[in-house]
Amino acid sequence: MAKLDLEWLAVFDEIYNTGSVSRAAERLGLAQAAASTMLNKLRAHFDDRLFARTAQGMQPTPFAQQIRPHLREALSQLAQARGHGSFEPARAERNFRICMTDISEVVLLPTLLDHLRREAPGVQIETEIVSTASGRRLEDGEVDLAVGFMPQLEAGFYQQTLFEQDFVCLVARNHPRIGDRLTRKRFEAEAHAVISSSGTGHFIVDKTIAKLGLERKIVARLSSFLSVARIVAHTELVVIVPRILGQVLATQEPVRLLEPPFALPAYAVKQLWHERFHADPGNAWLRQTTARLFARGRANGLA
Repeated sequence: MAKLDLEWLAVFDEIYNTGSVSRAAERLGLAQAAASTMLNKLRAHFDDRLFARTAQGMQPTPFAQQIRPHLREALSQLAQARGHGSFEPARAERNFRICMTDISEVVLLPTLLDHLRREAPGVQIETEIVSTASGRRLEDGEVDLAVGFMPQLEAGFYQQTLFEQDFVCLVARNHPRIGDRLTRKRFEAEAHAVISSSGTGHFIVDKTIAKLGLERKIVARLSSFLSVARIVAHTELVVIVPRILGQVLATQEPVRLLEPPFALPAYAVKQLWHERFHADPGNAWLRQTTARLFARGRANGLA
């Protein structure tokens, strides 16, 4: 079979990304039967099953893994040629994938989604939490953009600082022993919770506390920020969080923000992307939109 339809390649790519024919069809705006037909034609063209059904979904065969980088490069080049250097947000229908820290998802994503609802109603956003695979996924084009504090991704990627961020202490509004000011002595005397999630910058806090020789009585280690405000509000624990997050959490639960009793370094919240997609009009528009909304913490009084 000499013919190779470009739409088949898009189906291949989405099945590879999602592990599902039905999800691939949904993302491409196709009927599932049509996506299945295209997959069967691809199988006949390459004389390989390409994907096998497993308990983890449709997994690629070794041959599919071998040809995938070449097909992705072809799709990327065609997308850039089709765009002719422009992207019309008001008329665009595109799904962007953004790798975010959980802090960025809580604090930045609502503002971005609200903006897109008004300016680019056909654009969809899919997020995933930063992981050890994030660099590869950016390089492969499985993720369009990464946003947050991700020093492990900075080497080899384009990057732009959006704003600087520092830390505050979060305590219950009615904490029985902590008033309007937190002293070093009281900091060391109280019990603490820490968050071990990627992108929190907490290693900065740990390193500074160790350097100062301070004692910290840690009684809880949390995997994310989903429950931190409620835990603090209903316990006597102290938690150190980025200021931008603390400001949001203080609107959700009866908690207070206090300055740490010692200096903590600031860090940069950035957006990062791979050079392969630097010239892609849609990717460039997304980056420009993110920078306009969040650069130097303009949105909602951030930073």
